[in-house]
Amino acid sequence: MSKNPVLSAVDIWKSYGNGATFLSIIRGACIEISEGEVVSIVGPSGSGKSTFLHVCGVLDPPDRGTVSVRSMDVWSVSESRRAKIRNGELGFIFQFHHLLDEFTMLENVAMPSMLAGNSRKEALDSAAMLLKEVGLSGRGQHFPSESSGGERQRAAVARALILSPSVVLADEPTGNLDSANSRNVEDLMFKLAERRNQAFIIATHSIELAGRAHRCFTLDDGILRS
Repeated sequence: MSKNPVLSAVDIWKSYGNGATFLSIIRGACIEISEGEVVSIVGPSGSGKSTFLHVCGVLDPPDRGTVSVRSMDVWSVSESRRAKIRNGELGFIFQFHHLLDEFTMLENVAMPSMLAGNSRKEALDSAAMLLKEVGLSGRGQHFPSESSGGERQRAAVARALILSPSVVLADEPTGNLDSANSRNVEDLMFKLAERRNQAFIIATHSIELAGRAHRCFTLDDGILRS
């Protein structure tokens, strides 16, 4: 496994509200992930797993602390530069696939590439290769409504990879699937980590999934512990 760090978060603090409604969510959390590494984060509901992923994924700023992607402090650069980092270096998988019903599976996977300015042909060609890689080569022209939950989540994984991000942040990626489909999606992420040297940070309630990761962290009462 390569030891080149792709993302590091140092002394992350995050809270919401003020006065009587003040709620401290993350308190001094630190994490670093390297190419090809799968890191899991577990913790009870409401412990701040999603909040921490949003900060690491450049979706929500920390109150203090630094997040670096490929050694660049993303919260110290301009918003336009930050948007390029978020769109190009980070991929996202959520509990619900968020595919667009009016587009085919192929078009859904290609969408981030087209939005990034690539030609439709280039985006669709890349999407077709990714669908093959995640085991959906025969499903590209089907719509999400014509696909199973497991197939839709596999397409969501492919979509997260379309721009070859440095790290994929997955928030309960198997939380909406039955046990068989959960295992299939888990297997897929670990195969991709090995085959593509792809880094994953996975927030999950699944002890089985967390235990398969190269490293597992627990987030409780705002504290991230290894």
